[in-house]
Amino acid sequence: MKLAHVCIETDDLEGTETFYRKLGLDRRFEFRNSNDELVGLYLAFANNTFLEIIKVIKPRTEGAVRHFAIEVEDIDAAKAGLEKKGVVVSDKKLGVDKTWMITTRDPNDIFIELHQYTEQSLQQCGGRCDIDYTPK
Repeated sequence: MKLAHVCIETDDLEGTETFYRKLGLDRRFEFRNSNDELVGLYLAFANNTFLEIIKVIKPRTEGAVRHFAIEVEDIDAAKAGLEKKGVVVSDKKLGVDKTWMITTRDPNDIFIELHQYTEQSLQQCGGRCDIDYTPK
């Protein structure tokens, strides 16, 4: 397993992307809603680890990390192993980014995604991801 991505919130996607591009990250793919509004993006580190940035109306003043994700090689084995250890996890689903995912929460209520990439995963291929989301 390895860290797949950390998701942060912002009310300034352009400024946030500009800052992280200065640190050497490049846009891998973007999220757009049904109004064709840019509502998020994935920026890539060189080692196939990502920073996900989601647009909100008012970012949290503390704890702006929305969630984090862990990349696994076998999502079914990860699900079975966690359940065997008593961890409550979601059903496996194929996300709109074409990545297999299960989710859970830690004791502090932090949302955790476990990802298994596919050959079509946008994390691997780039592109555009259409989602049903409006910044709140």
